[in-house]
Amino acid sequence: MLLYNVTLIVEDASAQEWLEWMKTVHIPKVMATGRFVSNRLLAVLDSPNEGQTFCSQYVVESMENYLDYQQLDAPALQEELNTRFKDKFVAFRTLMEYLD
Repeated sequence: MLLYNVTLIVEDASAQEWLEWMKTVHIPKVMATGRFVSNRLLAVLDSPNEGQTFCSQYVVESMENYLDYQQLDAPALQEELNTRFKDKFVAFRTLMEYLD
């Protein structure tokens, strides 16, 4: 099992709109790809950054599913995010493996 984590730092003025969009539009579209088995959205409470920091996490069963997502689904979904919230966020993406 793998965990795909997207950490986003969103400017304060856009954070509430972004959060609502994530919950109602983006995350449902990511999950509708069928490549992930679960997801979680978290707020980082002790971030040293300006703005609000969030982590959107997705559990994927195999590297194949993750790579398919990155190749076939992620470009359009990321473009939608970039268009809607242009210059209002910074994102960092990491892939982690569960060890137990």
